[in-house]
Amino acid sequence: MSIYRDMAAGAVAGAAGTTVLNAITYLDMAVRARPASSLPEQAAGAVSERLHVGLGEEEDARNREQGLGPMLGILTGVGVGLAYGLFRHAVRRRVSLPAAATGVGMAAAVAGSAPMTALGLTDPREWGVGGWMSDLVPHLGYGLATVAAFELTRSRRRR
Repeated sequence: MSIYRDMAAGAVAGAAGTTVLNAITYLDMAVRARPASSLPEQAAGAVSERLHVGLGEEEDARNREQGLGPMLGILTGVGVGLAYGLFRHAVRRRVSLPAAATGVGMAAAVAGSAPMTALGLTDPREWGVGGWMSDLVPHLGYGLATVAAFELTRSRRRR
């Protein structure tokens, strides 16, 4: 099988996983009546400052941050899926679904949180149990959806 097909399948699987992560997050917000996190927008603003890329005047900058923040999440989700596709291309043997889903979910959690931690926007040591659950449950859903979508795509290509 082609490495490019596995990369593409991984990216598509990552997009499916991102959809599941967002659905779980929005369901949590609806059930617990909690507000959306402002961290993605803050990250977009911080990155634009570090890169010396202006986002416009105050209102325009806020609006662009609100668009760019979620895009960073989508890019992370697709990127982690693409990385899983590369991993599965390299590892030809069957991987246990629970182990792969947990690994991919944790990789996505780290890929999403590490830059925000490095930018000084959050400190996971201060999250508490509720904060960790709000972060881990959607990422585990992401991992499960991403691995399942990739493996389904891969099994279809063998036929």
